[in-house]
Amino acid sequence: MTARPMDGKAVAATVRAEVKTRVDALKAKGIQPCLAVVLVGEDPASVVYVRNKGKAAREVGMEAREVKLPITATTADVMAAVTALANDPNVDGVLVQSPMPPQVDARAVVACIPAGKDVDGFTFEQAGRLFRGEPALLPCTPAGVMRLLAEADFKIAGRHAVVVGRSLLVGKPMAMLLLGANATVTVCHSKTPDLPAEIGRADILIAALGKPEFVQGGWVKPGAAVMDVGINRLPDGKLVGDVAYASAAERAGVITPVPGGVGPMTIAYLLHNTAACAAARRDGGAPQTLLPRVA
Repeated sequence: MTARPMDGKAVAATVRAEVKTRVDALKAKGIQPCLAVVLVGEDPASVVYVRNKGKAAREVGMEAREVKLPITATTADVMAAVTALANDPNVDGVLVQSPMPPQVDARAVVACIPAGKDVDGFTFEQAGRLFRGEPALLPCTPAGVMRLLAEADFKIAGRHAVVVGRSLLVGKPMAMLLLGANATVTVCHSKTPDLPAEIGRADILIAALGKPEFVQGGWVKPGAAVMDVGINRLPDGKLVGDVAYASAAERAGVITPVPGGVGPMTIAYLLHNTAACAAARRDGGAPQTLLPRVA
């Protein structure tokens, strides 16, 4: 069996086109959607990520703001910057680029973001809505994975999904979304015994553990959907995922490459969430991430 690779760039382009249509309609009604990103320090990868987010926002017609703070910034400094954006009626989406320096209390910073501007889906309110199965702004990477599964026309209901990783960013919200789509979900982590056996039972595998090419192709169930969330740079500069792509592609039914798989979907859904917040600003409702119905 040879897996069908999912072209995340193409699907992300479709999402961005949908967002641009929504942004154009909002601008025609006098609403200029605006995404604001706070960057603390000059971490090279973070600088690139922030630049790419701003570029993507402007390409769909949004305003993009960048607030840069020094690496020495305190928790109070970052909270003050976020609070100013939270109180600005012309800002729709607020996010703080991770990772933050160790002296900054990330939880305290996130708590300053209003739920209605939480385009990362990290606040207690948005996370609680997701947990309860209520409309919410979803974390961008899990939302992107669900869109890829829908575009692949891969049946989720009744399937066994295995999520490798339990982070607040990907693993936990991913499990909630799959449960909401009526999958039976197993969450694995560093203390899981016999991880290969757990992965081998997965009809849907979400790899989000941050270890380059850790998941071996021989562990993958034939015909499975393999969604590789990892992005790791090897010493030679090559980017790889958490899954050994070549061997896994020989067994999987659908697989995402790295780069060009899940990664582009994350920024696409960041834009989607910002547009949702801008629409809610006009209509007075609660913003939510809209996903295609899944089987």
